[in-house]
Amino acid sequence: MSAKIKKGDRVVVLAGKDKGRQGTVSKVLPKDSRVVVEGVNMVSRHTKATQADPQGGIKQKEAALHVSNVAIVDSKGKPTRVGFKIEGDKKVRVAKTTGEVING
Repeated sequence: MSAKIKKGDRVVVLAGKDKGRQGTVSKVLPKDSRVVVEGVNMVSRHTKATQADPQGGIKQKEAALHVSNVAIVDSKGKPTRVGFKIEGDKKVRVAKTTGEVING
């Protein structure tokens, strides 16, 4: 089965505290139906000092968002749903708003 949202896609957040913000998908967690978007949904984590990080302290990191709360940004900068189409012998992702093929 093909994924509608993949790593490297430009997405916009549809719901939650970061609604309207855009970013690039850095990680996809298909088993949990979640994605991690760069610079969005930042949370504070208290980390213990280790050899790798002798300072420790409060660190900011991205938390995962549910895939239903993000949408791919089309060429016009608007959120769009994703469909699939067969082109030749390949299955490609298509933006529902414009009908353009999505790279990746």
